[in-house]
Amino acid sequence: MKFLVSMAVALLVCLAPAAGLADELGPDQLVRKLSEDVIEILRKDEALRNGDTTAAVRLIEEAVLPHFNLRRMTMLAVGRDWREATPEQQKRLIDAFYGMLVRTYSNALTQYRDQTIEMRPLRISPDETTVRVQTAIRQSGAQPVGVDYMMERTADGWKVFDIVVAGVSLVTNYRGTFTQEIRAGGIDGLIRSLESRGHDSTISSQS
Repeated sequence: MKFLVSMAVALLVCLAPAAGLADELGPDQLVRKLSEDVIEILRKDEALRNGDTTAAVRLIEEAVLPHFNLRRMTMLAVGRDWREATPEQQKRLIDAFYGMLVRTYSNALTQYRDQTIEMRPLRISPDETTVRVQTAIRQSGAQPVGVDYMMERTADGWKVFDIVVAGVSLVTNYRGTFTQEIRAGGIDGLIRSLESRGHDSTISSQS
């Protein structure tokens, strides 16, 4: 699961070099473009191929942030307890959640071994603001695994607010654990837990 989600996240890291594309391309075109670019980087980057997690962290830090709605992702993962958090706690939750994601999946990002991405057809009307872009990760000797991007149209272009791997939502998957941690230690307890999981990543959500 961690590897598949890391690949899903990795598909988004090459959007940054293409300034302005997020405003010009549809959600499916955007995912297709970035999937081609990131696979090329993963194949050629010697540091990543040699298991350099620092390079993987840097790649995610520098490129993934602008293309996620981190506030919405964190809010969905925390669930109804989000409303009980103060504005300062909400900001710390967003920063800590992002830091945990980077720390958790940068290790798996270095395990890329010639997987390929298949795009599924997308039908979208001009007035739609939320879409599900469907893809599949294919690997020799294994069944393809569906990876879907839940995306929303914003003033800054299309942004991801959830990733669904093999039918399992990333934010829903975290929600059960987060709820338990909040019941045990409150919002501050969850923040401390998330910060401890991402303490080696020097990042900020800039929210």
